[in-house]
Amino acid sequence: MGLMHMKNPANSRKKPSKGGLFFFLAGLIPSLIIGWVIYPMVLYSKQAQPINFSHSIHMNPEIVDGIEGDTEIEKCLYCHEFREDGTFAGIPKLAKCTECHDDPDSALGESEEEKKFLSKYVANEKEIPWYSYYRQPDCVYFSHIAHVKMGEINCKTCHGDHGKTDKLPVYQANRLTGYSINIWGRNIAGYKTNTWDRMKMDDCAECHTLKEKEGNNACFVCHK
Repeated sequence: MGLMHMKNPANSRKKPSKGGLFFFLAGLIPSLIIGWVIYPMVLYSKQAQPINFSHSIHMNPEIVDGIEGDTEIEKCLYCHEFREDGTFAGIPKLAKCTECHDDPDSALGESEEEKKFLSKYVANEKEIPWYSYYRQPDCVYFSHIAHVKMGEINCKTCHGDHGKTDKLPVYQANRLTGYSINIWGRNIAGYKTNTWDRMKMDDCAECHTLKEKEGNNACFVCHK
């Protein structure tokens, strides 16, 4: 009789509770929203550049006559030039701009941004306090001339096709590190679609490997 009253183990198993799945999703979905949407909004500050700059206008020979170069790289290097010692000048100084915009009272175009540039910066011989989208950590050494001249890598491989942009993007800085969002990447999870979506160490190593330059992945090459 005792055996007859024993419960069947199969019948004693409880069916999965729908309530458990509900509570799991109720915790997961808000966490994803906080981590992927709200957290980046809090983590990054936003700041507009002092003035707008249209790359597309300056790269268009039908509008601007004087930007020398037969290729896109050569046109980029007209303003973002190399110094005589081979170091990269980066963001152009006012002196480069005034090679063309030399008269504060005579705008070359009709935009309000150019008028602002002439009256506020050219007239006062004041440098434009640009925000740098691509400033690397101080511990990182990067040679533009090795990549552009020797490696013949197109500028847009790392920076995107800025030559066709009419407006500068809003500068976003990580409140904790102080570095631009362009370094980590705009996707907080670290995913990328294009080569210019991020500038992390893994991206450099990936490019070196694809170009069969694995030796450049050694620590001392980039970290001096």
